[in-house]
Amino acid sequence: MLDDPLFLVAAAACLVVVVILLIGIGGFARGGEFNRKHANRIMRWRVIAQAIAVALILIFVLFSGK
Repeated sequence: MLDDPLFLVAAAACLVVVVILLIGIGGFARGGEFNRKHANRIMRWRVIAQAIAVALILIFVLFSGK
């Protein structure tokens, strides 16, 4: 599986979702001006990245299914 480029792209997309989620959780925990200013934008980016990651995973399963 590690030699399949689509798997690597899907895994990278999942990591991007985790990073965005951690940034959002960190901003929420810290609170203050950063959270008020960027919370909704971070949430939108996470939802978009998550949709892309799910689509890539489904494409990977579709093409690698034997």
